[in-house]
Amino acid sequence: MNERSKSKTNGPKVVSEKAWLAQRKKLLKKEKVFTRQRDEVSRLRRALPWIKVEKSYVFDTPAGKKTLADLFDGRSQLIIYHFMFGPDPKWKEGCPNCSFLVDHIDGVNLHLPHHDVTLLVVSRASLSKIAPFKKRMGWRFQWVSSFGNDFNFDYHVSFTKKEIATGKIYYNYEMTEGGDEQPGISVFYKDESGDVFHTYSSYGRGGDLLIGSYNYLDLAPLGRQEKKGHGMDWVRHHDRYGDVAAAHPQADA
Repeated sequence: MNERSKSKTNGPKVVSEKAWLAQRKKLLKKEKVFTRQRDEVSRLRRALPWIKVEKSYVFDTPAGKKTLADLFDGRSQLIIYHFMFGPDPKWKEGCPNCSFLVDHIDGVNLHLPHHDVTLLVVSRASLSKIAPFKKRMGWRFQWVSSFGNDFNFDYHVSFTKKEIATGKIYYNYEMTEGGDEQPGISVFYKDESGDVFHTYSSYGRGGDLLIGSYNYLDLAPLGRQEKKGHGMDWVRHHDRYGDVAAAHPQADA
């Protein structure tokens, strides 16, 4: 019997509405505590000190060369998702797990620009590799290349062959195992004088915060159905699930 079948047969017992309501109210108290804890963590995140970005970074974009300051696009806040897609020939396409996360960007980008936030994606792959993959996936968000600068290395999401050869890389604020490209989020602020500051970076499961699908799965009775150590092994590029109806449930509406 597979794990999914076990989940269905070994689920919670069925009770009366009265008994269910009593349990639901107990859980509600914990949910409220969690909400307040999340608000406090968010407050502490915003209260972190900033680091002034002194180095000059120039990115390749479809509109030509742009500096980090240019990427703000007239706004004061910039959120960058570091997408795993390297310049090495082994990278034929972008990372499926990163693709899962950025599938959620176009929707929020209908709103964030109107709240003084620019959200975009950066990879070390060249634009000539990024453009066809982006077109294939149907994404509209801005995706730029850092191939010609140290941005990904300085923000600890790309690693040299020498670093990898040691068996350990500095990722998620510790020495750990890993390959040449890793996912991450970096956040910046630009003041009125044009100075840019690094305010926050998060790695590993910190990206869960940006994956709306996980929030829905966490509401569902069977949850994420991911075994420890094998998280996201079910995820595919959205054009490779092989089920058009599931990928586009409103196609026949």
